[in-house]
Amino acid sequence: MPEFILNSLEVLALIVVFATAWSLIPRDEWWIRDLDFPRLQILALGLTDFLVLLVLPTPWDAWRAGILLLLAAALAYQIKMVIPYTRVWPKQVKQVTIPHPDQQICMLVSNVLTPNRKHYLLIEQIRKHQPDLVLTLETDKVWEQALTSIEPDYPHVVRIPLENLYGMHLYSRLPLEETQVKFLLSKEIPSIHTTVTLRSGKKVKLYCLHPKPPSPTEAYESTLRDAELLTVGRHIASEDQTCIVMGDLNDVAWSRTTQLFQRISGLLDPRVGRQFVNTFHASYPLLRWSLDHVFHSTDFALITMQRLPNVGSDHFPVLTRLQYTPSAQAEQQPLDVEASDHEEASEKIKEGIDKAEKVVTDKIVIGQ
Repeated sequence: MPEFILNSLEVLALIVVFATAWSLIPRDEWWIRDLDFPRLQILALGLTDFLVLLVLPTPWDAWRAGILLLLAAALAYQIKMVIPYTRVWPKQVKQVTIPHPDQQICMLVSNVLTPNRKHYLLIEQIRKHQPDLVLTLETDKVWEQALTSIEPDYPHVVRIPLENLYGMHLYSRLPLEETQVKFLLSKEIPSIHTTVTLRSGKKVKLYCLHPKPPSPTEAYESTLRDAELLTVGRHIASEDQTCIVMGDLNDVAWSRTTQLFQRISGLLDPRVGRQFVNTFHASYPLLRWSLDHVFHSTDFALITMQRLPNVGSDHFPVLTRLQYTPSAQAEQQPLDVEASDHEEASEKIKEGIDKAEKVVTDKIVIGQ
């Protein structure tokens, strides 16, 4: 075998090791935090490289053995991070066995991509699946106008049309109460906080989020994203209510921040023990990860969670149907809270507040 092929494989192995180690650095810069995202891709690349290096018909030496040991350690870490989102892992959320339609809630979350004008594709999915709630992200005035066609079926609407890629609209068949639009850490980034009433009369707190991602074109650091998510998580823990958090969180489920959010909020992730539900990027099958999420309190069980067809956006929509099932709490345990979790969350929230562009007071939304 030509030596340059062996050298290339060894360099690739070292890149996988470096990317894995780099992602462990506890800093918020985008060029560190973005390595939280492609763990599946890094794992696939590293595993292929490992197997090829293992079976190459060339003499072994200490250098090659050392590289394989480092690569094996990196692969073990990547597997540890992603394996909970496969069927080999215990399910965090139980499957509904006895349906009670009046206790159910069906939600469609779609980051539509503001320049995308294929409005009809999303409307087709809404009409096909008939969700109770539709949360659209990146919606502007053009999208708002296009979606007026669904409003006869969705009389409760929260409209936040923006031109900055952070517009947000919530359409609901079910009554909404105490609705607020909050700009938690930035005057540009809204979130919706409301209470939805199920057909049974049960009230459920609902939080719709879309923080900025760490990237060279959006936010240099993940600080504000992390602080927003953890602020909501800490609030949920203090309220101890039946609740759902949904939206494009611009973070992956296995990241340190999202795991910390789950621990301090006590919420569950229905993907654990099932599937990844990778929603981004819709145009690149080999470069996808899950950015669009639904988390919920321990008194819900899962009916279904699925990725829907492409609607012309860079994100696939996600459809999730839950059932309020108080008895499930005996079997569904949230992640164990670690001793340092609340201190770490407080530090991250303080960092976010210190770096916030502007904290805007709550704005009550009327005329739903």
